[in-house]
Amino acid sequence: MSYMARKSFWISCSVLFLLTACYYDNEEELYPDTGGPRSNISYSKDVEPLIRNNCYVCHSDAARLGNVILEGYPKLILYVNDGSLLGSITHDSRWTAMPSGSARLPQSQIDIVRIWIEEGAKNN
Repeated sequence: MSYMARKSFWISCSVLFLLTACYYDNEEELYPDTGGPRSNISYSKDVEPLIRNNCYVCHSDAARLGNVILEGYPKLILYVNDGSLLGSITHDSRWTAMPSGSARLPQSQIDIVRIWIEEGAKNN
C-alpha cells in the first residue's frame, strides 16, 4: 500500500472514530430518570438547590426581576401559598411560564416541587 493510501486510511479511521464518539449526547440517555416521584422531599436538600439553580439568576435578593424574590424559605413560601410557584413551573396558562425564555423544567424537578408542596411545603 502506498504512503498516500495509508495516510488516507488512517485519516478516514480517525474521522470515523471522532464521529462515533459524539453519539451519546442525548440527555435522556446520559441522565435517565431513576424512578417515579419520591416522598419526604426536603426543602434544604431537594427544593432549595433546585430553585437556586433555576430561579435565583432572575429572582434572588440581588436580581429582583419582576419584583419576585424566591431566595429563602420565607419569601418562597409566599409564592407556594398563592399557587404561582407551581403554576409558573408547570406552565399553567393562569401564570407566567418560568423559567422565562427557557425550556420547561424536567418533569422530575417539577415533581419534586409538587410533592414538597403536597406534603405541606415544610421548612426542613
